[in-house]
Amino acid sequence: MKKIMNHPLIQHKISIMRDKNTGTKEFRELISETAMLICYEATRDLPLKEVQIETPLALAKSKIVSGKKIAVVAVLRAGLGMVDGVTSLIPSAKIGHIGLYREERNNDGCVQLKLEGPSQNFSPMRTVQYYAKLPEDIADREVIILDPMLATASSANVAIQYIKDSGVKNIKFLCILAAPQGIANLENTHPDVDIYCGALDEGLNENNFILPGLGDAGDRMFGTK
Repeated sequence: MKKIMNHPLIQHKISIMRDKNTGTKEFRELISETAMLICYEATRDLPLKEVQIETPLALAKSKIVSGKKIAVVAVLRAGLGMVDGVTSLIPSAKIGHIGLYREERNNDGCVQLKLEGPSQNFSPMRTVQYYAKLPEDIADREVIILDPMLATASSANVAIQYIKDSGVKNIKFLCILAAPQGIANLENTHPDVDIYCGALDEGLNENNFILPGLGDAGDRMFGTK
């Protein structure tokens, strides 16, 4: 299942993020705020149980979140910018990290490694995991994967498979922007993973950048370009 957000606040914040004149500080804040709003929708189906609470005036029957606990897993490095927004809603969530790089060969057969960013006319391309640190009880938790951009879904698919191999049964994927190709690839590879996306863009350019997009989320978030 995929859900593309239509909330006015999400669309407003994404529009400001798209602007090339938006600075690093504001961009980071917008990523976090937008992630929080998307997480609000992604957690709408959390199970509840009824409890009895004593208010200052009387006893009351009320509801609290029940079921499995939650972990959030950030895909390095851009996914880090979404963690604070999500954990502000779910402060008890444990946090994991997965680092990926792309191994690409140019026309001379030379291997080139790229920690982030889209393909730049090298082929074939392979996404390789270089780091992973997950909570010890990850298999007993529902997992929300965080990555601002879903372009080709190559990184998303690797991250999801690693988490599945760790015993997790319930996974959701949260992103700020997605291309139709990335949505289709993820749905085809992992049809059991729900996708929550701030906006669906037109597609990818020849370098696999999302168009119109917002540029490289990691570089804009951390001021590295």
